[in-house]
Amino acid sequence: MIVFTTILIRSQMQGFFLCEPMEGKMRDLTCAGLTTLDILVRPVDALPDAQQPMLVDEIALAPAGTASGTAMVAATLGLDVAVISAVGKDVNGDIVLQLLEQTGIDCGQVARLGELPTSTSVLTIRSDGERPVFHMLGASILTALSPAAIEVARRSRFFHFGGVGFPNLSSPEAFAAVAEIRAGGTYITCDLIAPQPQTIETLRVLLPHVDCFMPSEAEVRVLLGDAMPEQALETFIGMGAASCIIKRGSAGSIGWHDGEIHEVAAKTITPVDTTSCGDSYCAGFISGLLRGSSFLDSMATATETAAQVAQGLGTLGKLEKRVA
Repeated sequence: MIVFTTILIRSQMQGFFLCEPMEGKMRDLTCAGLTTLDILVRPVDALPDAQQPMLVDEIALAPAGTASGTAMVAATLGLDVAVISAVGKDVNGDIVLQLLEQTGIDCGQVARLGELPTSTSVLTIRSDGERPVFHMLGASILTALSPAAIEVARRSRFFHFGGVGFPNLSSPEAFAAVAEIRAGGTYITCDLIAPQPQTIETLRVLLPHVDCFMPSEAEVRVLLGDAMPEQALETFIGMGAASCIIKRGSAGSIGWHDGEIHEVAAKTITPVDTTSCGDSYCAGFISGLLRGSSFLDSMATATETAAQVAQGLGTLGKLEKRVA
């Protein structure tokens, strides 16, 4: 039997639209990059003295990272999502896969590697929502775009590439794969993982294949120093990105699309945990575009999504589940 669906295509207009049906089923979103198990504790405003127990309000476990954090939020928003990443052959990897699959995420391209443990973070969440992080590097850093993974991405309306800096995802072969995926009509979004100043040279090669680059303001400072947001947008567009959004936390977000600058103010909330605000912003933005919203309206959807996540603990926070 032939299954028909629609695919989102890039438009030079203000908004986005759906093209005519094509043969075969297209997934909404595939996310590639970091997968980590977050262990979150709140509130922790100071560490106790040695061997002195301290009672806390909440402790939670959650898959997180540019791949799995974005995927968790997107799936909760009702999107059909797959992940390309890697975990170890350990208990933490078991937990990550169980939680991803419970959320309805396709983990067929999450490799299980014996060389390294699962990437894991311990986050002590302060009363103001800020979060010191203790991170253990792990298997996720070895994520690669295998032929099967590339095919999964090609059969997706959106491909969220969050692997800049990982060896196998920062190679000429990986960037050629991203270009191939985009050439087939898939919309490419990109986020960063703890960039270094030299990451700017990697971006010069990657950004011509990216439809929307979404770094945080802190990451922009690492890459461009004290450049103003408007200057940073102009720089990234000049490097080849079709569009760009800078996530500015409590200052909201600012974007460049189709020659225009757009700004969206942050929601007024009492933050509980800001750990996954960046990934949730990306997921919310993609969700908006998939549902036919304009670039600016999708930025607003992203802002609302991040605000809901920030009001609770962990990757999903207080995000309300949406039925597809």
